[in-house]
Amino acid sequence: MSNWSTFDTQMMSRAIALAEKGRYTTRPNPCVGCVIVYQNKIIGEGYHQRAGQGHAEVNALKMVHDNGLSAEGATAYVTLEPCSHYGRTPPCALGLINAKVARVVVAVTDANPEVSGRGITLLREAGVEVDVGLLCEQAYDLNLGFMKRMKTGLPWITVKIAASLDGKTALSNGVSKWITGSAARADVQKYRASHCALITGVETILVDDPSLNVRYETLGELTTRHTKDEFFQPLRVVLDSRARLTATQQLFSIQSPILLVSGCHYPESVKAEFPEHVSFLQLTCDSSGRIPLLALLTYLGQHANSVLIEAGATLAGAFVAQGLVDEVVLYQAPKILGSHGRNMLQLPDYSTMEQTPALQLIDERNVGQDKRYILRYNQPY
Repeated sequence: MSNWSTFDTQMMSRAIALAEKGRYTTRPNPCVGCVIVYQNKIIGEGYHQRAGQGHAEVNALKMVHDNGLSAEGATAYVTLEPCSHYGRTPPCALGLINAKVARVVVAVTDANPEVSGRGITLLREAGVEVDVGLLCEQAYDLNLGFMKRMKTGLPWITVKIAASLDGKTALSNGVSKWITGSAARADVQKYRASHCALITGVETILVDDPSLNVRYETLGELTTRHTKDEFFQPLRVVLDSRARLTATQQLFSIQSPILLVSGCHYPESVKAEFPEHVSFLQLTCDSSGRIPLLALLTYLGQHANSVLIEAGATLAGAFVAQGLVDEVVLYQAPKILGSHGRNMLQLPDYSTMEQTPALQLIDERNVGQDKRYILRYNQPY
């Protein structure tokens, strides 16, 4: 269907806004919103808040029931195809059928092979009118990581870079605090909070000694919507090909999961020195002695929808050079660090312009004193 009414569009926009409320809390599940309308009046609405809890359709139907109303003959606007399988909760498609909803408007079909198309088929076989595709791109954007992981087994990969006007991430002596202002650094915290995992390299840990956690007090308006316990800390993944880290770094003092990835075996005596929230993964290094990034992402893709790369030029450049990056978030500060400053990415030389990767500018805005650019290699839809 392509001739959507203004009212249909307004209701799906509302459902998308509801789904957005779950961005920081639903992983590994997708963000979904639902609005139920009868005779052009909203009688129920809801969104998926956390994995294992009620889905958006269930919460919207509960609101209808709690208001002493019926969804019979109503229209449900859902940002993602209603599920058709039994998981930790019953099928949402069946719930809509049992509620005798007359019409369901779906923004985008579910990429999960257990669902894809089946929920729509189940509804139509029960006599429910189903229309698909309203505001599909906006709805897809809500769940870039989930959709990619369901289709490919790999998470959505975002590289975060903070650089000067002349493209440097540090002075020639390595000093980088602070290139960007406090507003940009707070914005990074939101990116961390919305990603399932964060990857960095051992050199970053040894040189900068970061904690790489989400700092709740910097999340601004989000703290009015979510308590501290509602936020997930991303899995902090450190690539340490030669097992050089010890348990003395600040990273390990934060009580949230850490995965140390090495190309050699950590002796049991060394493992015992690390706290219990640290786990280990050994991957066979390639001929250059580096950890195979695709193998790592395949491993993470078992559970992680999205991964944020916060690393130095070598590791971040390796992800870019191997074509593993979906998105770049660049914070550019109004500073000049000089020709001998550290480059943002270490990449091979290109001999022609045709060889250089082209990115699409998705968003550009001021964040405090800095500029933030969001760029993608390919739009996923």
